Amino acid sequence: MAKARNFSPWAYWMLRLQSDRATDPCPVEDPSALADWRERARARLRDLLGPEPERIPLDLEVRDSTDCGTYRRDSIVFDSEAAMSVPAFLLVPHDRQHPGSAVLAVHGHGPGKSEICGIDGEEGGDYAHQLAELGYVVLAPDLRCFGERADWAPPDKYLCDLNLVHAHAAGANPLAQNLWDLARALDVLGEDPLVDPTRIGVAGFSYGATMTLFLTATDERVRAAVVSGYFNAWSAAHEVPWNLCGSQVLSGMLTAIEHVDLGALAAPRALLVESGTEDLIFPVDAARTEMARLKSVYDAFGEADALEHAVFDGGHEWHGGLVEGFLARHLGPAA
Repeated sequence: MAKARNFSPWAYWMLRLQSDRATDPCPVEDPSALADWRERARARLRDLLGPEPERIPLDLEVRDSTDCGTYRRDSIVFDSEAAMSVPAFLLVPHDRQHPGSAVLAVHGHGPGKSEICGIDGEEGGDYAHQLAELGYVVLAPDLRCFGERADWAPPDKYLCDLNLVHAHAAGANPLAQNLWDLARALDVLGEDPLVDPTRIGVAGFSYGATMTLFLTATDERVRAAVVSGYFNAWSAAHEVPWNLCGSQVLSGMLTAIEHVDLGALAAPRALLVESGTEDLIFPVDAARTEMARLKSVYDAFGEADALEHAVFDGGHEWHGGLVEGFLARHLGPAA
């Protein structure tokens, strides 16, 4: 009988995905072990992300302003590190007079900040605009390779993957770089006179949810997070061949840090996860399983009410049905 052989790199990775296991999984069944595990997990995540750049002055500039009815949209730019600046929209409600709640809105794959601010893109994905309409100060930056930060690429090349090649050659990582830019975006909000720095949330869909979960796990300034169309398990989410891009991977992450691990590092701060019943990229069954595991962590902290799972009829899309009430409970009134 001829020996069964495999020629497919994808099949090879699928076999690895099913056989590789987390080296130090979150001890969801043993609350007494959580504190020590969290220290180890934080250290692992820091190692995966690598060293942070030098924190340089933001040198924020307002390029222009647009009246959007209930709020003003400022086009701003700030410096995140040497030789890199970040374009963003800052949405400021007209009736905001005193420091109040704010949300960092993180876009997914697509046009970038302009889509979530309602300028272009698919209907219903304008969650930065929706949050500003609710009365929040909202900061929506372009991540690297998107919007104003998108370089030219040949039609058969994917920009995130090209950027990953350059980053790896230099010993860097795009996810870590975007995470740093978002940390600097939190600096921008923290210095805004109309923002209470103790009442900042983050919201993102798809790749924006990837970055929201990582940011919440690594930055204590985030008091509440909305993770839409992402929270899952590596073994389920990566069964779809095209469900990967160069901007959302860390070398060795499959065995070092799981979605539930990131959630456990975010705990006990408020976390709302959205899952569509027809999402083929991040399957709802796996999301339910991992959320049940994460609930044990929040229960151990005595903060069961801080974790919510909104399961809706739909696919890979932003829903937002519970967002208004969730943010009001955990950030206080928008104004």
